[in-house]
Amino acid sequence: MLSLYLIPYALILTGYFSNMVMLGLAVVMGLGVAGVGMSVMHDAIHGSLATSKILNKLFGASIYLLGGNAYNWEVQHNRLHHTYTNIHEVDEDITGKVLLRLSYQEKQKYVHRFQHIYAFFLYSLMTISFLWKDFKEIALFNRMSESGLTKPFPRKELITLIVTKLAYVVFICIIPLAFTSLTFGQWFIGFMAMHCTSGIILSTVFQMAHVVEGADQPEPDTSGCIENAWAVHQLQTTSNFAGKSRILSWYIGGLDYQIEHHLFPSISHIHYHDLSPIVRDTAREFGLNYNAKSDFVHALGSHIRMLRNMGTQALAKTPTALPIEA
Repeated sequence: MLSLYLIPYALILTGYFSNMVMLGLAVVMGLGVAGVGMSVMHDAIHGSLATSKILNKLFGASIYLLGGNAYNWEVQHNRLHHTYTNIHEVDEDITGKVLLRLSYQEKQKYVHRFQHIYAFFLYSLMTISFLWKDFKEIALFNRMSESGLTKPFPRKELITLIVTKLAYVVFICIIPLAFTSLTFGQWFIGFMAMHCTSGIILSTVFQMAHVVEGADQPEPDTSGCIENAWAVHQLQTTSNFAGKSRILSWYIGGLDYQIEHHLFPSISHIHYHDLSPIVRDTAREFGLNYNAKSDFVHALGSHIRMLRNMGTQALAKTPTALPIEA
C-alpha cells in the first residue's frame, strides 16, 4: 500500500512522463492514500497491525504522509467513534458535516433534500480537509474535556501537529514544484486528482458502515447515558457489506467487516473473515440483529437511500445534551 502511494510520487519527480501520464500517476497515488489509510494506518493506530508497539507506532505515523495527525485520529476515531458510535454530537463521523445531514438529530435544511446527489462530491474532499480540520479539533477536544470525554489538547501534540503539517506541505507541494517543470496549475490539478480519489473512497467506505438502513442512531437519555451494553450498541449501529470479493476486502483493510472490527478493534483485520460467521451466529442466538448487506453495491444503494431519507425527513426530536457516559 505504501508503494502504491510512494512509487508514483517518485516517478512524477523524475519528470520523464507527459502531463497526462503524471495525472494518471496522481490518481494512483490517491488509490495509495486510501489504501494506506484503511489497511496500514487504521490498523496500526488501533494497535492491531503488529504485536509490537513500536511497529504499530511506526506504521501509524504513515498518517502524516497523508496529511493527517495520529493523535487526533486516535482520539476522534478510536476513543469517540468506537465508544459513542452513531451518537449525535460525539461521533464526528455523522455530526457537523457542511451541507450534509448524516444524523437525524442534525438540524434539517432545505439543501439537504438534494444531498444524495451532491454528497459524493463532498466526500471527495475528505482528505483535503485534513489540512485544516486537525487544527479545529483542538477547540473541540478542549470543549469535550469539560465533560470528561477527552483530555485538553496537549502542547506536545500541538507542536507535532504544526511540524508534520509543514512537512506534508513540503512533501506534497514544494518538492514536486521544485524538482519538476510542473506549473502551479498543473500541480494543483494533480493534487486535487489524488485527494479526490482518496477522499471519495475513504468517505464512502466509512459511511457504508454506519449510515445505512438498519443502523441505529440512539439518543442519550436526559442524564446523557445510553442504556445499553457496549457490544450490543456496536451491533445496532454498525453494518457489514462483505461480499465475495476478497481483493476488495484486502484493499480496504477488512472494513467490509465493520461489525467484527467494532467488536474486536485490537484484532488484525485479516481475521475478520473467519470471525464473521461466529459473530453472526452468536448475535442470532441472543436475538440480536446482524446487519449485513450482501455486497458493496447493495450497501452503496442503502447509503444513498439513507441520504435521501435524512434529507427529506423532518426532525423528530430536539437534540439532547452531549453524552457523558455509554
